[in-house]
Amino acid sequence: QVQLVESGGGLVQAGGSLRLSCGASGRTFATMGWFRQAPGKEREFVAALRRSAGDTFYADSVKGRFTISRDNAKNTVYLQMNNLKPEDTAVYYCAASPIAYSGSDSRSPISYNYWGQGIQVTVSS
Repeated sequence: QVQLVESGGGLVQAGGSLRLSCGASGRTFATMGWFRQAPGKEREFVAALRRSAGDTFYADSVKGRFTISRDNAKNTVYLQMNNLKPEDTAVYYCAASPIAYSGSDSRSPISYNYWGQGIQVTVSS
């Protein structure tokens, strides 16, 4: 049974840092990503990583502040979030696909077959 389990969310002040983790079980995935959804807004792409080449893709809003990385041995992907802003407040979701997507395809939620339950990140001003 495939499962994605997120951890590491919480409350942090603006300018602070958090690291999210997403542990995958049941199989390995070619592409893993992070999305987020704020109240009243659509789910939006944050970052993605293609396992084979280690290519990474970022939304413009987080580029230079967030870093996606992986530990293949643990089948885990991380999202290091630095210099957090109140507008980063959202529920963050881990997503995974067995297909190795290009940058444009990795940004679409419909590219992903599997999703975690979501984890709250709150940034206070």
